[in-house]
Amino acid sequence: MALDNKLGLTSSADLAREEERISKKKAAELFENDVLDRLSAGTFSTLQAIHKYLFEDIYDFAGELRTVNIAKGNFRFAPLMYLQAALENIDKMPQSNFDEIVEKYVEMNIAHPFREGNGRSTRIWFDHILKNEIGKVVDWSKVEREDYLLAMERSPIKDVEIKVLLKGALTDEINSREVYMKGIDHSYYYEGYTTFKTEEL
Repeated sequence: MALDNKLGLTSSADLAREEERISKKKAAELFENDVLDRLSAGTFSTLQAIHKYLFEDIYDFAGELRTVNIAKGNFRFAPLMYLQAALENIDKMPQSNFDEIVEKYVEMNIAHPFREGNGRSTRIWFDHILKNEIGKVVDWSKVEREDYLLAMERSPIKDVEIKVLLKGALTDEINSREVYMKGIDHSYYYEGYTTFKTEEL
């Protein structure tokens, strides 16, 4: 079953294809229209703006907090009752160096504030912080998908692995459209190859 969507699609495979096509197009527009340059680095309101921009043509909930609890495997993302407080705490986290920025990224992944599209939105948000604070971004083509998944899975307990992995992929090509677009490439989607369990409230 596909999520309710504005496209009228009922097949999850069809929806995934259209979601990839549309969100890539919208992500390119974000870059080309300098939308990110007008947003504050590292705030949840900026992540909301990114998510809304990417998905507003697909989902009614674009840019809105999820209304379900979400789990992946045995890991439960932030429960709804604590989600708002978690996001407020993330907003206050420091982001003056690489380690602090990755720690903030890990916490936002744990929060997983949206029903769908967290991976793509949060990677753009993460690179936006890196660009603004330390003049670097991640070249995602240098990050092996499986290594990334495993490191992110372990990051709530131990974030050394994800820090080493991402640090090795840093580039100063902060204005490269090609480097930017790799962050939303299909091969890096959380959403494309993981199954989320949800509980409607």
